[in-house]
Amino acid sequence: MGAGIRILAAFLAALAAAAGVAAQLRQDYYAAVCPDLESIVRDAVSKKVQAQPVAVGATIRLFFHDCFVEGCDASVIMVSTGNNTAEKDHPNNLSLAGDGFDTVIQAKAAVDAVPACANQVSCADILALATRDVIELAGGPSYAVELGRLDGLVSLSTNVDGKLPPPSFDLDQLTTLFAANNLSQADMIALSAAHTVGFAHCNTFADRIQPASVDPTMNATYAADLQAACPAGVDPNIALQLDPVTPQAFDTQYFVNLVNGRGLFTSDQVLYSDARSQPTVVAWAQNATDFEQAFVDAMTRLGRVGVKTDPSQGNIRRDCAFLNN
Repeated sequence: MGAGIRILAAFLAALAAAAGVAAQLRQDYYAAVCPDLESIVRDAVSKKVQAQPVAVGATIRLFFHDCFVEGCDASVIMVSTGNNTAEKDHPNNLSLAGDGFDTVIQAKAAVDAVPACANQVSCADILALATRDVIELAGGPSYAVELGRLDGLVSLSTNVDGKLPPPSFDLDQLTTLFAANNLSQADMIALSAAHTVGFAHCNTFADRIQPASVDPTMNATYAADLQAACPAGVDPNIALQLDPVTPQAFDTQYFVNLVNGRGLFTSDQVLYSDARSQPTVVAWAQNATDFEQAFVDAMTRLGRVGVKTDPSQGNIRRDCAFLNN
């Protein structure tokens, strides 16, 4: 079986599995018990972003890392216990910024402060709403969020293995991984635009800027800037903005950067350097309306990945970081 057929088969299988999930989620899921849920979450998220703008990229990344491991069930928020190492302590999740977790914690506290809403709304749904809100606060599109997810009962570091795309992935590897989560190649390209906000540590792209072998797909001036910011022996805690042009705005500059050879990761720049995905990158660099519609559709499908709606699979955590006693 050829690679293209395998990718298509995986995508169709995931699509069939997701169809039932989509039918169980709905936008008005909490209308009867917590009618002001969305405004409560939005107010809390707005306060967090005003105090810490880095919460935008941190929250988006947290949502993605949650959904791609055991589905969108807030399992990434749970902390390790004496006999269990949780997802958040997997090496691939250690760089998740604390401000993303705190965004959810603050929003959860605001929801639970309303007596009718207390312990009625899942952490998974609060994370989904908070992600939409930080995107809108940064100038990105607003969109309706499907609700009704339960919080997962399991969070294991070992479950993260092979589930998240490293910055070295090529187009086929990215497409295959996203297809396994019911996301098309176009969805993958749209979701990659979340790299229009946020930060990355030097070691995640160091291989592309080695003085003796700079990645030929990278703009030479950009490479020199990165080399200056990330010299050999640099403090491993140093992080650079993913988008050097409009780092705090959720916009189409990400795609413009790719066209100009200013994608930070291999997995970013390959979207332009590979002829199969290049037309989409060029189109969205030129048309924000088309990109935003594609992004909203992709975020909706991402929010359906591995969702738990059966009480045997999940519940509503009283504290997002711990299982209920």
